[in-house]
Amino acid sequence: MKLLRVGTAGTERPALLGADGTLRDLSGVVADIDGALLADEEALGRVRAAADAGELPVLDATGLRIGPPLARIGKIVCIGLNYHDHARETGAEPPAEPVVFMKAPDTVVGPNDTVLVPRRSLKTDWEVELAVVIGRTARYLGSVEEGLAHVAGYAVAHDVSEREFQIERGGTWDKGKNCETFNPLGPWLVTADEVRDPQQLSLKLWVNGQLKQDGTTAEQIFSVGEVVRYLSQFMTLYPGDVINTGTPAGVALGAPEPKPFLRAGDVVELEIEGLGRQRQEFKDA
Repeated sequence: MKLLRVGTAGTERPALLGADGTLRDLSGVVADIDGALLADEEALGRVRAAADAGELPVLDATGLRIGPPLARIGKIVCIGLNYHDHARETGAEPPAEPVVFMKAPDTVVGPNDTVLVPRRSLKTDWEVELAVVIGRTARYLGSVEEGLAHVAGYAVAHDVSEREFQIERGGTWDKGKNCETFNPLGPWLVTADEVRDPQQLSLKLWVNGQLKQDGTTAEQIFSVGEVVRYLSQFMTLYPGDVINTGTPAGVALGAPEPKPFLRAGDVVELEIEGLGRQRQEFKDA
């Protein structure tokens, strides 16, 4: 299933995108799309049954905003330097263990919402990423297979980053990752049963129409299942938690000087195979 949330910010309603491309209203079946729904197989079964029976009302998508596909996100855990090609372009050694940092849930906006360039920013950068949404509580998992079994679904994430704040200002990476609007998510949450192999997905990103990133999750150093297993050794993952799994080569940080960091007026578009497409205009905060 392709689950999404539509409407003005703060008043989104749950919806489903049918196989024929028709947008359908889920608000008569479930209250929202969140961790509680993803952990409830009975409720998900009702959604599937209603969709299969053609019982869901059609929504007019004209002019309808798409919000983040997940409400009440518990935490966003991010993996840095998780693609071989990205490590090479930045001159970094591939890490022996996953590099972990956090983004606050309040960085999340819809896939086509405005992204704000922070005040005094000179190095705002782009990163297309595969987002993993947890569907079962995960503690001390023992295998990659167990890790995958705890995934409810996948989405497109844009891990917008301010590189000076991240790298040159001391401390952790978090300062360059948690600026307002720095995690567009969606358009859809695609349930795990629709993604045959999360390690065989193409990722692309364009800036002002120019292709900048053209990668594949096959380049990941640590696979989706391994990332979930690994994180569960250090923290409990709950339904509705999100993991951003890293970005392929092609970011501004890895480009020759002068590096083409983002400015107000730029337009970024990104997509992941089978998971949908985003488009953001950048404006000054």
